Amino acid sequence: MPKLKTKSGAKKRFKITASGRVKAGVAGKRHRLISHSSKYIRQHRGTKVMSDSDTKNIKSWLPYG
Repeated sequence: MPKLKTKSGAKKRFKITASGRVKAGVAGKRHRLISHSSKYIRQHRGTKVMSDSDTKNIKSWLPYG
């Protein structure tokens, strides 16, 4: 069988945890931050765990985990 290709954009943006969940950076942190509140900026720091419905799609783009 041929090898499956991984989506290039997905491998740069997502990581799969040991328990099989998917981690991603939080959106809304690149520009226009002056109009966002301090609370918004603080809460969107770091990474977040994707929802189960999103995880199903993302895992199909990363066949080798």
